[in-house]
Amino acid sequence: MSTEISQRRCVSVAILTISDTRCFDTDTSGSWLQQAIEADGHSLFDRKIVIDDIYQMRAIVSTWIADPSVEVIITTGGTGFTGRDSTPEALAPIFDKHIEGFGELFRQLSYAEIGTSTIQSRCLAGLANNTALFCLPGSTGACKTGWNGILREQLDSRFEPCNFVQHVGPLSK
Repeated sequence: MSTEISQRRCVSVAILTISDTRCFDTDTSGSWLQQAIEADGHSLFDRKIVIDDIYQMRAIVSTWIADPSVEVIITTGGTGFTGRDSTPEALAPIFDKHIEGFGELFRQLSYAEIGTSTIQSRCLAGLANNTALFCLPGSTGACKTGWNGILREQLDSRFEPCNFVQHVGPLSK
């Protein structure tokens, strides 16, 4: 009996930092995510920073989901309750399907790190045009929690019993 090891398929990822104050020099969350995706063998398609404006966020994300080269989008920032935080309001309406379990699992993992403060995280995820979108809080610690606790496995095509790689990209469109 032969055992066949499946070949890993890496994905193309775009990163969007949502912040009214950060630039590339101070964007530790976006920088950390870029290093993490590249260290795991995925490719960075693009990385941008945008102010917390619903229409500017939608414009960038809509351009990326229309591009068959972009398979995954990870956003960081704008998921809280303060100031102009509006990532959920901006991006949830463009999802074809919501991934409710993402926010639930993130908050469960985050609870072990920050306690009940995790309840203020409005992180979310969904699929749009066969592109997976994962919206993480803006702190570097939250990005590490989301990547190490959820996304690393779910973006590994070999992870079983299921993962998101089979649902993204031009072959699934």
